[in-house]
Amino acid sequence: MIDRGPGSHQDRAARAALTWLTEPGDRTVWALVRDHGAPDTLDALLDGDAPDARLRAAVAARTAATDPRRAAETQLRHADRLGVRLVVPADEEWPSRVDDLATLELGVPGRVGQDTRPPLCFWVRGSPPLAETLHRSVAVVGARAATEYGTHVTTEMAFALAGCEWTIVSGGAFGIDATAHRGALAAGGRTVSVLACGVDRPYPVGNTAMFEEIAQNGLLISEWPLGAEPLRHRFLIRNRVIAAATAGTVVVEAAARSGAVQTMGRVISLNRPALVVPGPVTSAMSVGCHELLRTQPSARLVTSAADVLEEVGRIGEHLSAPARGREHPRDALDEESALILEAVPARGWSTPDELAAQARVSVRTVLRRLPLLEGAGLVTRTDEGIGLAPDRTT
Repeated sequence: MIDRGPGSHQDRAARAALTWLTEPGDRTVWALVRDHGAPDTLDALLDGDAPDARLRAAVAARTAATDPRRAAETQLRHADRLGVRLVVPADEEWPSRVDDLATLELGVPGRVGQDTRPPLCFWVRGSPPLAETLHRSVAVVGARAATEYGTHVTTEMAFALAGCEWTIVSGGAFGIDATAHRGALAAGGRTVSVLACGVDRPYPVGNTAMFEEIAQNGLLISEWPLGAEPLRHRFLIRNRVIAAATAGTVVVEAAARSGAVQTMGRVISLNRPALVVPGPVTSAMSVGCHELLRTQPSARLVTSAADVLEEVGRIGEHLSAPARGREHPRDALDEESALILEAVPARGWSTPDELAAQARVSVRTVLRRLPLLEGAGLVTRTDEGIGLAPDRTT
């Protein structure tokens, strides 16, 4: 008897065929696979036994010219030749976080807003195990038309996060995505590009050299079979995986209506850390970021890798030091010494009596505190009197 159970060849081939037949995330197909398994679901769909007319029409259109079972077997053989593997939920390297998509309800009209169910499989190019690579991962997303400010912030943040052994996940696009990948690679860290096309034809082609480097040091992954084209709607479908597979998502720059803002909507709906880098209020590329901070109570403002780690790490694992200015010797003064220092004139000299009167303390207190102020290099005493030390200001 042929094994059709989870993780079997029949299961893998059926999942590959189903992703060839229908777009990823389809809630009807996912529910059928959950309830009946991938092989039986494929049999039912090919027999015309789909539960709704839309799905029946889609299957009929796709099978008119090609047998999906034959297409799947061809895909699997081609993947072996390219060093690409198919990862399914029964595998140890399956990234279990994406299973949270089973409960994602956005209430957004349209197929992209409704069909947000977990992937049936991933095509993976690269050697590191998928689950291990994504276990400590942060998504960094943003505008394609990134500004100099955005690329600077992204480079520093991705480099620092990768240096702390966190995987950087993004979508491979121009702008913030590519900058995040390159920042991680520059740090010698791992990065994962989640594609909206086949892993054998990453898009955009202008980033081909970067994709090759990612495949050598990290992972290229996709729900779409080999050779699949990067159609516009697929980027929106893909974004749910970026949101679900990572421990949190950082958006660096985003216009008012952008894929990055849409991704953050999924992050927030999944109750993942939604981390937003603020930008200049005059920049169109930060309008989406500021709108998220203004309208989403769960969105957190971050300005550095330390801020990000404090949000995505285990409690107490990463604590960001509070922001503070440059320390000055006068910061450690007691109250009386500080009053006396304030009484010293910016130019010229004073006597102890004059300082006591100005600071409203006794002369004895002035005489007792002056050695401390001198030792800190804040004041100096000469025959002319007491004055500020050279190159010191109060």
